[in-house]
Amino acid sequence: MRIDEILQQSSMPICSPSYPKGPYRFINREYFVITYETDPEAIRAAVPEPLEPDGSNTVSYEFLAMPDSSFGDYHESGLVIPCIYKGEKVNFTAEMYLDCESPIAGGREIWGFPKKLAKPSLEIKGATLVGKLEMSDQLVAFGTMGYKNYNLITNSDGSKSENIEKIVKLLSKTQVNLKLIPDIDSSLAIAQLVAFNCEDIEIKGAWQSPAKLHLVPHRGAPVADLPVKKVIRGLHVIADLTLAYGRVMYDYLEKKK
Repeated sequence: MRIDEILQQSSMPICSPSYPKGPYRFINREYFVITYETDPEAIRAAVPEPLEPDGSNTVSYEFLAMPDSSFGDYHESGLVIPCIYKGEKVNFTAEMYLDCESPIAGGREIWGFPKKLAKPSLEIKGATLVGKLEMSDQLVAFGTMGYKNYNLITNSDGSKSENIEKIVKLLSKTQVNLKLIPDIDSSLAIAQLVAFNCEDIEIKGAWQSPAKLHLVPHRGAPVADLPVKKVIRGLHVIADLTLAYGRVMYDYLEKKK
């Protein structure tokens, strides 16, 4: 294989790349997000400098279904912490668990998502939206919410609600990952905070309802290290969007020089 052919590849292995080149589009991406209060010291321990917790003492636990994406059909679950960086409100992705190799490899290598292999799910059971995360055949997270209890984007007269703009703003908020990639000697070749935003967002549905969340301590998926003190709300959203390429927000190795 010629050098110019090698440099045109999207990912390894070169005989069968793990993921394609972008843009990365998601159709009918489904979010079940439970926002809750937790221990501020636990938040501080999970947030890398120079990010700062936003002071709300809240985090969001997410269950997601991606039935039609550039990475295939898969599920995802994890923790997101609201933070501040140089006065800007951002979300830090603390933990993520997936059931498909392609988005795990692409997410880690391109954006630095902290993705690991596990068994997340998002289903409708009767009148309840149910999210689960299992690892090593053990239950790690279990969330429930009333299914489509309160419509956020359609008014009683059938007109579109102003909430649509608020939800688009929520989904397009700057997201931040801690990207750590080792060199050949296992020292860090890349140590960055990577920022990115979702684009071309079309909200297809959004609902709110009281929710419950149960987290179980597990060494491989330590989501319970941010314990649930009080559930604030449950949010269910279905949207089409594009996951844009990222940008380096902070380079730890450059700062060290």
